[in-house]
Parts: sequence; C-alpha cells; structure tokens
Amino acid sequence: MDCIFCKIADGTIPSRKVYEDERVLVFHDIQPQAPVHLLVIPKKHIASLEEVSPEDEVLLGQLMLAAQKAARDAGVAPDGYRVVTNIGPHAGQLVFHLHLHVLGGEKLAALNPKNPSDSDPSPS
Repeated sequence: MDCIFCKIADGTIPSRKVYEDERVLVFHDIQPQAPVHLLVIPKKHIASLEEVSPEDEVLLGQLMLAAQKAARDAGVAPDGYRVVTNIGPHAGQLVFHLHLHVLGGEKLAALNPKNPSDSDPSPS
C-alpha cells in the first residue's frame, strides 16, 4: 500500500510522535495550521470516516481519547482546542487515511467565515 500515514505508522517514514499505543499514533503535522497541530491516526488503514464499519467502534473511541490526551499533554485543553476530520475531496481531505486534526494554542477562527457570529456566542 502506498499510503504515507501507513508508512508513518509502521516507522518507514519518521515523524515527531507525541503518543503511540498498539492501535493509535499521534504526531505533529508537517504543515501546521495552528501553534499546536497534531494528527491522530489509527494504525489500521481506513481511508476515511465513510469507510469505518461497526467493528471499528472501539478504535474510533480510542482515536478520540488519544486526541484528548494529546491536547492535554500539549497544554491546550484549558483554553480549548478543535478536533476535526475531513472526509473526501470536497471537505479538503488530502491523505486518504482516516485522521483527526487537533488544533489549538490560539483563538481559532470560526468554521464559517461568512458568518462571523459563529466565533462570538454572546448575544448582540
């Protein structure tokens, strides 16, 4: 398989790892979009969230717990962080191996810049 994240998971390609267990790997993104930008991947190849099956239920929970641990260890949990996954080309998925982005370390922009009220929850 010619998947860059599979190669990172098996150690063929080096990464700046921050967490690893038998099923999950967390490492720094090489093109960070925030002061803290980590990627959480399953070691099992799954192309995207559209490809998961019921037997992946536990693994999906492990990915979320790894994202939480990574955010806490990076020190961004107290002020908040974002966890996002892109599914398919229209959503901006560039690597077709399921991965979560953990972003933090600064106030993040609204997800929809067309609606600035998304970033300010206080009533007008």
